[in-house]
Amino acid sequence: MAYRYWCGECGFKTGWGTAAQGEQQQIEHYRKQHPGLVPGGQVEVNRLRPGGSRCCLPLLAALVLLLALAAACRH
Repeated sequence: MAYRYWCGECGFKTGWGTAAQGEQQQIEHYRKQHPGLVPGGQVEVNRLRPGGSRCCLPLLAALVLLLALAAACRH
């Protein structure tokens, strides 16, 4: 699963990633933007596309296939 953390004080949200990555990004955000406050907010879980960047793999494969077909038809 992929996670995104939302700040409880402002509109900041982390990128999609592991729970540990999101938590670290949120802690760093609070340290810089809200010093002295305990990190809080919400955690959003993405169950549909757990890998995040893996969703582009089928599109990339189709593009490579189209390029190979175009190169084969050229001759």
